Amino acid sequence: MHEIITNLHMHTRYSDGTGLHADIAKAALNTGLDAVIVTDHNVFVQGPEGYYKEGKKRVLVIVGEEIHDQDRQPQKNHLLVFGADRELSQHADDPQDLINAVNKVGGLSFVAHPFDPPQSFVNEADYNWVDWDIQGNTGIEIWNGLSEFKGRINTRLLAIFYAYFPKFVAREPKRETLQKWDELLNTGKRLVAVCGSDAHAMHASMGPLKRTLYPYETHFKNMNNHLLLPEALSGEASADRRLILDAFRAGHNFIGYDLPAPTQGFRFTAQGKEASVIMGDEIPAQGGVTLQAHLPSLAEIRLLKDGEVIAKWKKQQTCSHITTEPGVYRIEAYRRYLGRRRGWIFSNPIYLR
Repeated sequence: MHEIITNLHMHTRYSDGTGLHADIAKAALNTGLDAVIVTDHNVFVQGPEGYYKEGKKRVLVIVGEEIHDQDRQPQKNHLLVFGADRELSQHADDPQDLINAVNKVGGLSFVAHPFDPPQSFVNEADYNWVDWDIQGNTGIEIWNGLSEFKGRINTRLLAIFYAYFPKFVAREPKRETLQKWDELLNTGKRLVAVCGSDAHAMHASMGPLKRTLYPYETHFKNMNNHLLLPEALSGEASADRRLILDAFRAGHNFIGYDLPAPTQGFRFTAQGKEASVIMGDEIPAQGGVTLQAHLPSLAEIRLLKDGEVIAKWKKQQTCSHITTEPGVYRIEAYRRYLGRRRGWIFSNPIYLR
């Protein structure tokens, strides 16, 4: 398998961001990303998709969309859409109708920032997802960078501190989001987890202080989606785009918080009597299955089954667990950074049936 690093959920001047697609590509090139997926609000921007290059470096920019009903007050139900290759915001007033439209054209859809806190300090409402009776969406954004930042800045002093020292912001996905994901998985749904930057590169001021809150490059050094592809990227945009979207669709990815330490090289696999699978795949439990995780460096590792922790390892780089019990198994890893225990790696599940 070939591992690449992808960041998604960001905005440009076409909606409420401050940069252009070329600015995002430059920030991605500077941070070593392989691909980015831009999702402006309720507008499908045609034209800027493709490879951007600088010397021997290249990054693939994929254009998607973040769709929501603009007439609804307060705002709810934001859906990340990519791979649809057309404008679908006309379906925004009904989340299920929107998801059906995405599926009809072969696109992918992810519930965005499902539990997004209000922040009265900066006059921001919550933008939660509320219509949980939906069917057919590809997955859910379990970690959103901007939502976490917004939830921290509830005083003037904290706003200034985190604006100048964003490395202290990220801790882990919201517990409510992980619980909802596990709850939905336990109903038999297969839902792919992703992380999103929700990058806007917002310009802010407070008296004489002026700052770009979370520049694109800052986001790209934080939480990323690490995809496992069956072959290396070729440099041909349409073929590589297809590889990336197929990997997201299959759940062949994990979420890595790359600032404390590189997460590249993490693997979570299952070996059965007749097959071996990776994250996102299904394998029969009959006859016994060996679940194995390998991390790029030492960490606290947790193995979860159906949302419950069933095994823990301290300061380990590898772990294994043998089982014959059907269920939804996934890995979480934590490590210390800047004086605090923080989420580091969150795998997509392996399904034992």
